Amino acid sequence: MTDEHDSEARVALRGQVKWFDAAKGFGFVVAEQGGPDILLHANVLRNFGQSSVADGARIELVAQTTKRGMQAVEVISIEPPEGGVAPAEGLEEEVVDLDSAGPLEPARVKWFDKGKGFGFANVFGKPEDVFIHIEVLRRSGFADLQPGEAVALRVIEGERGRMAVVVAAWDAALAADGEG
Repeated sequence: MTDEHDSEARVALRGQVKWFDAAKGFGFVVAEQGGPDILLHANVLRNFGQSSVADGARIELVAQTTKRGMQAVEVISIEPPEGGVAPAEGLEEEVVDLDSAGPLEPARVKWFDKGKGFGFANVFGKPEDVFIHIEVLRRSGFADLQPGEAVALRVIEGERGRMAVVVAAWDAALAADGEG
């Protein structure tokens, strides 16, 4: 197998995440045009800046045919899954106006418990914890967060304190900062 052959076998695809298990370190994507499932390894996702991706998320990637089948080698973009997300418990009474949310800010995850459905992060340079609900995480295209993971957050002041309304890959905050 030569590099020449590998580069010829690479193809850009759009599809949907069938499932992704952060604990196992992999999942599968179904391409829009059909064909075999595409293996998405956690390392490829981490190179994009995320440690997980929500089931049903739309994804654009570069895949390559290997001896084990189609495998993602690069993630180009991820769009959160469409609709079907119930309002987060405790968030129904809070009207979330994204226009009132701050810009994307770089933050680090303190802890996140998928079973409990929430966790906290710290925005760099700010002492207050930011609450992250699992439904906000899912709407943002993530399935889980790991302690110490770098992310970007848009935050609002809720009745109970600072609350994330958007979670993005950490480099999104750097790109947003560079635009201003």
